[in-house]
Amino acid sequence: MIPLPIWNPWHGCRKISAGCLNCYVYRRDESVGRDASAVVKTADFDLPIRRDRHWAYKLQPDGHTVFTCMTSDFFLEEADPWRPACWAMMRQRSDLRFAIITKRIHRFAACIPPDWGSGYPNVSIYCTVENQEMADFRLPIYLTLPIQHKHICHEPMLGPICIEPYLASGQIGFVLCGGESGPRARPCRYEWVLDTRAQCVRYKVPFHFKQTGAVFIKDGRTYRIPRQFQHSQAARAGIDYDPRPKDGAETAGPETPQQLRWPTL
Repeated sequence: MIPLPIWNPWHGCRKISAGCLNCYVYRRDESVGRDASAVVKTADFDLPIRRDRHWAYKLQPDGHTVFTCMTSDFFLEEADPWRPACWAMMRQRSDLRFAIITKRIHRFAACIPPDWGSGYPNVSIYCTVENQEMADFRLPIYLTLPIQHKHICHEPMLGPICIEPYLASGQIGFVLCGGESGPRARPCRYEWVLDTRAQCVRYKVPFHFKQTGAVFIKDGRTYRIPRQFQHSQAARAGIDYDPRPKDGAETAGPETPQQLRWPTL
């Protein structure tokens, strides 16, 4: 399997909400004696514009999305001095698709570049809503922002959420959901997944069940699922939903469930 492109221009983050409790970055850094709350620029900062000896970009478009800032939050305050250069690289690499997942959508308006306009067409912004409290805090802000591709990330699923008022806006192009991974993972219930999917179906919004999480409850039974099987078990459920035309027309943004083969983190 070809590794999916991941671009981490900086590393480290600060926990700000319930979804951060068992953060995989903190878990991994703790295992090697590293402080995950220390935000540092990485050696891959300029990855999108690196060239080989033939002066071709090393990172080539291959139909996959470039997952951006997966070991931090792109809108973290500590990264304010570095972010303009990253926007410039995304603008320069208009041939690539970039996906940014954030719990800091409240900072978005203060962090965009002067030429952002209605949004860069090759950048998707995923707003994380792990529970109803965060959905009702973040999504009203999200809907006011100039973003061409708006997607909801219901992960880690900490309970059922009602997102129908936000789907009804017609602005949401895609919803994905998934349970929490790691040894201290909180349970994910299948009925929560089905409820989020049903809301998407009612508003004809594409839906992707990304992963079961480590503790998955279905039909009253609790399953403890090893990390390497959490994506495949979600796929076996066969509940992804995409009402868009199959003729290649794009009506909801650049990604499809087939293109979104997310990294196993």
